[in-house]
Amino acid sequence: MGFSTLLAQTGTPTSVLDMVFGGTLPTRVILMILAASSLASWVLIFWKAKQFRVVRRQGDRFVQKMERATGLADAYKSVLALPESPYGRVFRQGVNFFSELRPGALREGALPSQGLSLTQLQALKLVLEKEEAEAREELAEGLIWLAVLGSVSPLLGLMGTVLGITNTFLGITQSGSTNIAAVAPGVAAALVTTVAGLFVAIPAIVAYNHFLAKLNLVSGELEGFSSEFIGTLAREGRV
Repeated sequence: MGFSTLLAQTGTPTSVLDMVFGGTLPTRVILMILAASSLASWVLIFWKAKQFRVVRRQGDRFVQKMERATGLADAYKSVLALPESPYGRVFRQGVNFFSELRPGALREGALPSQGLSLTQLQALKLVLEKEEAEAREELAEGLIWLAVLGSVSPLLGLMGTVLGITNTFLGITQSGSTNIAAVAPGVAAALVTTVAGLFVAIPAIVAYNHFLAKLNLVSGELEGFSSEFIGTLAREGRV
């Protein structure tokens, strides 16, 4: 049943809802897919917003603890009392690896030990980089779906519009009427899917770029902290 037949039964559409329910079956299916995509997009947006907000608070607390610490051993004790966070994991991984290379070197009253060799220092950097990459991967989880929804939704909306307009012209061909009043409602109903696609895509793309910027900020902070960690070892004569 084409739009012209539906229009004859329901009358001229006067609202967006009339256009939605008066469209063709493929158009309504695409609109339902876009509605589900919009819901999924907003769930991802709220989830990632909460996740990055928590990480930001964890980073602030971590920096405060590190600034108050008098040395690497004191910093390690302070960090152990903090909740799990990307910053704490990078720090603990670095300290644990150093402790494996120089057992007991961080204990109170421990005698000065031989510094790390160049090969051991390179290995420490690789360990820190691996932990940074894992933290970034964890924070990036879900972002790819925002990018997918933001890219695919306009195309789905365009496909719905093309199908709706095609069905409208087929209905005109069958009825033999070229009156603009018979064409306009079908075209308007078909364009609803394009609007719906943009409605899904715009928040998804904006959120994706916003969270990507936050992810890059956290990654930069972790890289900077890794360099500071090695610098602290150097200041304390451990490398």
